[in-house]
Amino acid sequence: MEPILGIDLGTTNSVVAVLENGKPRVIANPENGERILPSVVGIDPAGELLVGTAALNQAVLYPERTIRSIKRQMGREIEVPLGESRLSPPEVSAIILRTLARWAEADLGRPVTKAVITVPAFFNDSQREATRQAGRLAGLDVVRIVNEPTAASLVYEPNCEQQQRILVYDLGGGTFDVSIVSLEGGVVEVLASHGDTHLGGDDFDQLLRSELVDRLEGSESGRGAAPLDLRGDVATAARLLRAAEEAKKRLSFETFTAVREEFLKSGDRDLHLETELERSDFEELIEPSLERTIQCVDRALEDARMHAGQLDRVILVGGSTRIPAVSQLLAARLEQQPSAEIDPDLCVALGAAVQGGLIAGEQVGRVLVDITPHTLGIRVLDSHDPMRSTTIFAPIIPRRTPLPAIRSETFQTAYDGQEAVEVEVFQGESREVERNQRIGSLMLEDLSPHAPEGSPISVRFTVNLNGIVEVRAVDRVTGQQAAARLQRGTETAADSDPAAQHRASQERLGNLLGESLLAAAGVSATEGQAQSEPSELAQAANQADVNQQEGGEPDERPAIGELRTLRAKVERVRGQASEADVQEMDLLLTKLREAADAEHEEEFKNLAAQLDDLLFYLDEA
Repeated sequence: MEPILGIDLGTTNSVVAVLENGKPRVIANPENGERILPSVVGIDPAGELLVGTAALNQAVLYPERTIRSIKRQMGREIEVPLGESRLSPPEVSAIILRTLARWAEADLGRPVTKAVITVPAFFNDSQREATRQAGRLAGLDVVRIVNEPTAASLVYEPNCEQQQRILVYDLGGGTFDVSIVSLEGGVVEVLASHGDTHLGGDDFDQLLRSELVDRLEGSESGRGAAPLDLRGDVATAARLLRAAEEAKKRLSFETFTAVREEFLKSGDRDLHLETELERSDFEELIEPSLERTIQCVDRALEDARMHAGQLDRVILVGGSTRIPAVSQLLAARLEQQPSAEIDPDLCVALGAAVQGGLIAGEQVGRVLVDITPHTLGIRVLDSHDPMRSTTIFAPIIPRRTPLPAIRSETFQTAYDGQEAVEVEVFQGESREVERNQRIGSLMLEDLSPHAPEGSPISVRFTVNLNGIVEVRAVDRVTGQQAAARLQRGTETAADSDPAAQHRASQERLGNLLGESLLAAAGVSATEGQAQSEPSELAQAANQADVNQQEGGEPDERPAIGELRTLRAKVERVRGQASEADVQEMDLLLTKLREAADAEHEEEFKNLAAQLDDLLFYLDEA
């Protein structure tokens, strides 16, 4: 059985793990035994590519030739310089992922092509798609995207039979997430998630660097020297940032630490820094940031309809949770001491490896049920506005909906003879659409010019297990339809060729890495087409039919008869459906079988209507 790697692609550090004999283990660098790879990429003056510790060490001398914290740029259409090249955030991340894959190949003694990669729970669809793109560029088949706090929960309480409600507090280098998870009988169910994708240890480093700059400038002016402006000096700023980061780590174990940096700036007068930092000073600097994390905790508890006293456990994830003020704050607010038995830097990758084992079919005794952290909906006209000039947010999939999720709603055209509709998709919780985040749109065109105002338009959202959104709109009068997989951060222009762009990225990375990635997993010629064979869900549903038969006699209940009819229709359209539609149909078939077995008539009718609706779209296509 081919192993599926679990990869924590972090802002400051990354880790790779694998499941063996039912237990996850971290894979170390075969050259030096390091289990953590700094998420840093650089080019040295000789043109050699540096990844990890070597790149981090270079950052002090050549910050302009080094890329750090690229995860914060995922989902943005930007390029960053690296030597003579300019790379997108997925391309930089692919270099880190490829390095981790090399570690795994050396450790396992075989090629590896599949991985589960973790992301912050509050990553949006474009950031998730950019992560998948990075994996493909690294030659990996990303079989699942998993939320970081959810992955961490998979390595805690593996065999609990009684329900355990756990709060996972994940404070890493660049992001913060909190999830409330229920564990019972091997089922790991996410009840609520909240977070901030721009809050983490990097921000603490910046605050501490500003403090060092203030002290340095103050000491020089106190000697009567001319005013200094150090904030625009790239090299000096890089050295002070590294000094701040190291001081922050020491203050997790010491109450005082000395910071000494000589010859920070050479010239007419040499500049040296020598100062002492107290832990309480650092804690005062980061207190507002830590309060922001508590606001997220409160929001997650509210979403889960719980209070702190109902939590059975609080676990710490992410290197920044080593700061003593974090544990102290959580103990005071949640009235229990947080747990960190498993290394906070490693547990996310370990959990991702467990998820990889689940997907590979290994017996690990756990089932993961994740949720969508944001409400998804569209922009519509406010029916209460007589001037028809105000638009509002119409939710379709509420936050906290279990994944995969499928929801559809019917809307109406705004005037007689309307020939096109733009479906603008947003995520957020405000009724005021502009206060939410736009994640993309699609155009439904060629509507009937004779259709009256109020003609029905169906809009269906599908969110898969990776959190990626697909939207389909159908004119119920003509059957005209439009669909889009929203990839805001990785969308290409209408006249571009995604496959050609992917090959160009692989060629650039191949040159940097000194190897060819063109034959590795990437954009397939048949990407987006339906699978010819039934999925695991479909096979499970078919097997359920077999298991329900007694002595070979068919089950003649009306619901089962209708289920057989629907399954036959699904098989007729399977070959022309997209992969997302195939997965959706198979999921609905499985849920229908469960509803039939439980004799839940109303649920069966609703699910059958959803499947009929989807089959209508596909028959008209």
